[in-house]
Amino acid sequence: MLLKGGMALNFRLFAILVVCGIAAPLGAQESTLNLALAPDEAGDQVVGKPAGPPPTPEHTGVVATLKDLVTDVKNLPSMENLLWVSVGGGAALAVHPADSHVNPTLMNQSWAHPVFVAGAYLGQSYTLLPVAATIYIVGRAKDNKKVSHIGSDLLQSVAIAEGMTQALKYTVRRERPDGSGPNSFPSGHAADTFAFATALERHFGWKLYGPAYIFASYVAASRLHDNVHYLSDVVFGASIGIIAGRTVTRPGHELPIAVTAVPGGAAIVYIRHGE
Repeated sequence: MLLKGGMALNFRLFAILVVCGIAAPLGAQESTLNLALAPDEAGDQVVGKPAGPPPTPEHTGVVATLKDLVTDVKNLPSMENLLWVSVGGGAALAVHPADSHVNPTLMNQSWAHPVFVAGAYLGQSYTLLPVAATIYIVGRAKDNKKVSHIGSDLLQSVAIAEGMTQALKYTVRRERPDGSGPNSFPSGHAADTFAFATALERHFGWKLYGPAYIFASYVAASRLHDNVHYLSDVVFGASIGIIAGRTVTRPGHELPIAVTAVPGGAAIVYIRHGE
């Protein structure tokens, strides 16, 4: 076992809480579920059809940014985020058996060190926050609300991802694979960079979708090569980043979940893409 004593128990309790958390709303009465669903042209039941990129607010000053941050924190409890927590928790548990051999395999590759050496620095909050702050300051200096709004959302995304990550680190207390401390789960580098990438993708759409998530995945992989996180740490860290980025850029909106009836009285629940 890679998780020792109470840490193993903490990790299992976390998985149980994820399962119980998603089961509760899905197990609600049928009448309640029907109220949240509306049929589209294809006959599917759709929840919370999303809007496009986040609209530029009238005010993007420091006070407005701080107020938005408070609102974002209040918007964290949502069905969409519950789904992302469940997906991230399930994926982390699925890859957990591979934790013991992924890092050694990656560390033994001769090409890996020069490739991943920059990841430890690029994924730090002290790197991402100044970049976001620079975008915000340039937007404010040029009185370009669209640019300052992007910078504001990037700042808020990283701040929320960092807050959630630190709270979990000091709750789970999982030992790092190199033995350097009990703050392995989840990966802050993965959370912060995926929050950054998600905020950018929400503002720019598919133009930055690939590059942004490739960068975030690179940073996450570098933590495995550096042997400071397990694979399950970075997987769940990525889901935290996605939650933070989407909450900041789309507060109050729900994920476009569709429910389609199939023969035999069953139903398929899936995410509608591209709406």
